[in-house]
Amino acid sequence: MKRAIVVGCEGQDGRLLTGLLMRKKYEVLSIDKGIARSTGRLRFKAVDISSAKDVRQAVKRFRPDEIYYLAAFHHSSEDAPIENLELSAQSYKVNVFSLINFLEAIKEASPATRLFYAASSHIFGNARSRIQDENTPINPVSIYGITKAAGLFICRFYRERYSVFVSAGILYNHESSLRGEKFISRKIIKGAMDIRKGRRKKIVLGDLSSTEDFGYAPDYVEAMHKILNIADSGDFIIATGKGHSVLDFVKVTFGFLGLDWKQHVREDRRVLARQRYHLIGNPAKLRSMTSWKPSVDFRGMIRLLLAEEGFLGNER
Repeated sequence: MKRAIVVGCEGQDGRLLTGLLMRKKYEVLSIDKGIARSTGRLRFKAVDISSAKDVRQAVKRFRPDEIYYLAAFHHSSEDAPIENLELSAQSYKVNVFSLINFLEAIKEASPATRLFYAASSHIFGNARSRIQDENTPINPVSIYGITKAAGLFICRFYRERYSVFVSAGILYNHESSLRGEKFISRKIIKGAMDIRKGRRKKIVLGDLSSTEDFGYAPDYVEAMHKILNIADSGDFIIATGKGHSVLDFVKVTFGFLGLDWKQHVREDRRVLARQRYHLIGNPAKLRSMTSWKPSVDFRGMIRLLLAEEGFLGNER
């Protein structure tokens, strides 16, 4: 039985990945906000990921085959801005320094362990190229993007200097019903469902022209697992390779529900606390090395998201 540690197990990706690993008969140690739970015989008390000692002891004792570092400190584009000092300190603590604790623990106590780091398309910032790949210049324009880029560079350093098997997945938007309600996909899906049920009449969205690379989150955690189970480590774009606007998302969603979106959707860019950038990823490297591909297209993803909310109607 293989063993894996999932760091950030309570987030969307952590919950989906934990479920995937358990279906694959892994013994899983799940860590989030200091709480540690194991599906096997070993029992763990709280593990503080910011403590090098705690992390080293957990890794040395559990001896995982794989570690998935999914912990992150971030907020949606509609959240009120946080003071830069607080945001910087928390972002570096979670997105960089705690990651280093796990890489050091692998180097010193469990060299056969493989680590996956969840980076983000935000490392590219306002990219000049319409589609980004692993060679696109890194140019973050937010604290979140800066710290995710720093994490990526740390992974490269440990890979090249110490031969640690560490791979980074550069994740583009990936959606499920586990998303927070301020994320655009969840806001549209839940808002449309509420309108259909008569609970509200309108939803307000920040920028209907904004283009995103939307994928289905269960596919993306499958990609994470595939990445750690190939011969070579590296950096990988995890994306669909196709861009769709927020308006596209609205039209498809409301179309499935038999609603006229024009009667129910209002655009107000003032609800955005920061600018959104148009990012589309090229997953060619991931596909060539793992044979991964999305299980559903854009419309299929929205249909599944609606089904997760309880809508099982016929396509219109």
